Amino acid sequence: MKKQIIITLILLIATAYITVVYFKNLNPPGSNTSRVMQTIPANASLVFEFNNDASFFDIFRNNPLFTAVAGRETVGDLDTLRQQVLKNAVLNKYFSGQNIFISVHPTQNKQIALLVTLSAAEGFGQSAIDEVSKQPGSGLLITPLQDGTKKGYTFYINALKKRFYLISNENNIYAGSFSKDLIDELSAGKRAEKTSFVLLSEQQNANSLANLYVNYSQLDPLFDCLFQNKNTDVFKRFRLLAGLAALSLNYKSDALMFNGETSLQLNLATSYLNVFSGQQPVNNQLRDIFPSTTAYCTGLSVSDPLEFNKSLSRWYAKAGLKKEEMQLFNKIQAETGTNLKSRFYKLLGNEFAVITTRYFEKLAIISVSDGTKMNTLLMNISKMTDENSGQLSYDKLPFFLLGDAFSIFKHPYYLIIDNYLILANSTGELQSYSDSYLNRKFLSKNPQYGQFNNLLAAQSNVTFILIFKNSEQIFKRDMNPDIYNAFQENTPGWKNFYGVSWQLSANKKNFYTNFCLKLNTDTSSVKN
Repeated sequence: MKKQIIITLILLIATAYITVVYFKNLNPPGSNTSRVMQTIPANASLVFEFNNDASFFDIFRNNPLFTAVAGRETVGDLDTLRQQVLKNAVLNKYFSGQNIFISVHPTQNKQIALLVTLSAAEGFGQSAIDEVSKQPGSGLLITPLQDGTKKGYTFYINALKKRFYLISNENNIYAGSFSKDLIDELSAGKRAEKTSFVLLSEQQNANSLANLYVNYSQLDPLFDCLFQNKNTDVFKRFRLLAGLAALSLNYKSDALMFNGETSLQLNLATSYLNVFSGQQPVNNQLRDIFPSTTAYCTGLSVSDPLEFNKSLSRWYAKAGLKKEEMQLFNKIQAETGTNLKSRFYKLLGNEFAVITTRYFEKLAIISVSDGTKMNTLLMNISKMTDENSGQLSYDKLPFFLLGDAFSIFKHPYYLIIDNYLILANSTGELQSYSDSYLNRKFLSKNPQYGQFNNLLAAQSNVTFILIFKNSEQIFKRDMNPDIYNAFQENTPGWKNFYGVSWQLSANKKNFYTNFCLKLNTDTSSVKN
């Protein structure tokens, strides 16, 4: 009996030891991703994660998607880096199968630079570098690098006639870039204690071909590198959002599609889009009547207009605008006897949008439950030009009724068509849309738009859409010249895309998120 007890105890101790050792050495995907991403500088706006595995590269080898996004030169540089460094006969065993993180950073001289971050297997170090240096015909010249407090290596790649700077972080994690400016900034800076990004769950990460992480609050510095017009409203509401997104790739041959979740950072300033997080997703029908000249637009949807009014009022209070809001509506009540807010929200439909056309026109389209009743209401506070149109007599009404996206309409003209309220800053813009509406000249009539629209979520609360061809003249006016020239000249490049969309659908006070970047239908013939 004693012998059996002793054997049982030995087996229990052995089992416990094996279990402890196993879990100690187990390296779940989420934990490694977290460690790597904590070393990425906090000014990264976007991080693209994929596995350094042949299957990933085989899928996209002859696909123009990534080349069109990043540019042929950038993709060529990264591919040469992979072939000559990561797949080097000596180094391959240290980096094969590791996840690679490519992050996008603005530099101090207003350039956009990419940072490659990855972990190396145990054993990678000076001895491996020395072995590579002795390889005949490696195409690499490697020298030690001391940059501030960071140590690393400079790889001169003969095939590119360029230097790649690699520095070491803790936990065998390395960061590298072709931009010395970025490496200098990284070496001089102090990283945050915690990652600036939310992560996918371990299961999602394991099952995903690639992931995209977004820090909305860092998009503004990125846009400063792209646009010379610092007041551009392209993607503006999203750039003001305090949120972090973690999205996984859905593979399609003609579109980049990611979906996941945007988590709001409630400890930071509340933005206009936070107002929509308490609503339910709504079927998007308003974009069916966007004019064919639409360059870009922000569509907004609410399931409960009355609750939207309350949420908007709370947002004004936090923004210090509550007093101005009350003064405006009290003035309207005193001068016209009209309780505008109460009556307006009872007639407000579920969708409203702000549109910029290729001719630089600004329009608002607002669905209403009864166009006739809305017209009667607005007559009381407007100078009428005919029975269905006029100019609002009070400043900033659209802003205080519908929020920040409508702040561009200070003292607008309006037009009622069927059950839609149209706003514009000139009668010419109203007439332009009236012509589009009456003659059914809608974006939705374009077959390419139909293919693009089929990839979008049918329901959402916030949708940004940009049509590249219609936006060219706006880009020419507002973009930095070198960025616009690259936009025009790169083949494949951004001009090979038809459209891009970013959709937010309220989900437990955060947003389920869909991103879609669709190639033109004739771009499939363009090769890398």
